[in-house]
Amino acid sequence: MNPKRKQRLIIILGIVFGVSVAAALIGVALKENINLYFSPTQMAAGEAPVGKTIRVGGLVVAGSVTRGEGLTVAFDVTDTKAVTTIYFDGILPDLFREGQGIIALGKIDQTGRFVAEEVLAKHDEEYMPPEVQEAIDKAHPGGV
Repeated sequence: MNPKRKQRLIIILGIVFGVSVAAALIGVALKENINLYFSPTQMAAGEAPVGKTIRVGGLVVAGSVTRGEGLTVAFDVTDTKAVTTIYFDGILPDLFREGQGIIALGKIDQTGRFVAEEVLAKHDEEYMPPEVQEAIDKAHPGGV
């Protein structure tokens, strides 16, 4: 093998090695920051890991919201097959209400309770802020 060809081979192997190391580091970093999503059915089946940050989503069951002392709230969510109780100590979003879709980020504690650190309320896909609706109505009086 001539020296020029050997030099090219070494450079190419170095680049491949560098890209491989970078891809491995990115994979490890992403794995640490991924929050898996579980439905109430999966929670009831015991598929969710204890002590790991996960997301649970579903519809808030009507009549299930109970408020404790301070900002403590407990409520049930369902995917129409199973129900999971979520415990949260904090301020709920303005769009939170019974029958509304939510996603909670938190962990299952040692007693098996899902304790949320954050609760996000989903809005209706047809939701439009009043200011935007007013601007559209002015721009298109006959409707869009």
